[in-house]
Amino acid sequence: MSEPERRGGARTGRRAKGGAGHEPGKRAGSAGLWQVAALGAVAMALAALLGEGQLSVFILLGLAAIVTVGVSLLMGYAGQVSLGQAAFYAVGGYTAALLGVHGRPPLLGLVAAPLAAAAFAVVIGVPLLRLRGHHLAFATLATQLILLSLAGEIDALGGSIGLQGVPRLSAGPVELAGDRGYAFLTWAALIVVLLVTRNVIESRAGRGLRALATSEVAAESAGVPVGRYKLAVFTLSAAFAGLAGGVYAFYVGYVAPGSFPVLLSIEYVVMAVVGGLGTLWGPLAGATAVTLLVQVLNNVGTMEGMPDYAPSVLSYAVYSVLLIAVVLFLPGGLVPAVRDRLRRPPAARPAAAPAGDVTGPAGRAPESRHEAPR
Repeated sequence: MSEPERRGGARTGRRAKGGAGHEPGKRAGSAGLWQVAALGAVAMALAALLGEGQLSVFILLGLAAIVTVGVSLLMGYAGQVSLGQAAFYAVGGYTAALLGVHGRPPLLGLVAAPLAAAAFAVVIGVPLLRLRGHHLAFATLATQLILLSLAGEIDALGGSIGLQGVPRLSAGPVELAGDRGYAFLTWAALIVVLLVTRNVIESRAGRGLRALATSEVAAESAGVPVGRYKLAVFTLSAAFAGLAGGVYAFYVGYVAPGSFPVLLSIEYVVMAVVGGLGTLWGPLAGATAVTLLVQVLNNVGTMEGMPDYAPSVLSYAVYSVLLIAVVLFLPGGLVPAVRDRLRRPPAARPAAAPAGDVTGPAGRAPESRHEAPR
């Protein structure tokens, strides 16, 4: 073969390889969009069909999923551990409540909630993100404890009593008066958060985050701006939590330090781990499993004859048992386990021998029962 023909063949092979590598990525991206769109359709249908008694659980499930998406993005993709995500939830809730009780438009409070949480994350993230591993985890936990202590002492935030009389969310003449409207709002916000997270994951920054989670030194040597990426994902996850906190404040109409306990941060981490860290759908799966299970146990704990501390004890038991079970039996979480099971090829079955074939499995005729022993 001549030299031009060899070069042409090589170029053709490279084009074929490049096309084969690019097309699946496009298909995967479009598949992700269709999955998010399908979730949105199902969520809107459930919001319209569920009864009044079920809508409150549906709303709290959506709010927990919004925060857990940020936790999964932070821990699963950036490798940064946070045990104080409820602090940003509280910042968003207090921001929306403050603006609401002082006569500002509620829609302005909802917009300001994620922005305030993101700004708070930038302020504390610059020093905290110099820490790693359990040092960062304990630092975020301490941040939440300090924040709740300050909220309980500041009169402008209502002190330990909190802020009451937060108005219903409204935009002009439209007001969300019932649970059904908040269900639509909560799950619409979750769809937006999932779309933003999907775009981040599939972008160049997402690839840098995955490299950062594997090894910060290797990522930095490859040109990834480690410090900037860590602060960006920390801020984005805080904005998600702040958005959920804003919706929560308008939905409940009341915020106080007791509305954002440390147990809430632990709950978000458990949800992310149970569903699967570093996955798009893991936070939703984990939030669904934990929320429904805790709801069932709360009903059991409030039955007649049960002690007052039964609901909280059962909640702690659920988190510990679920976390241990997932670590032991499903190390990657629910979503990766189900995905691997669906992608696993079926076990090869031995082909049946033809009717006239009398050979054994090794291709040798079976020994006659009268055959002399060897």
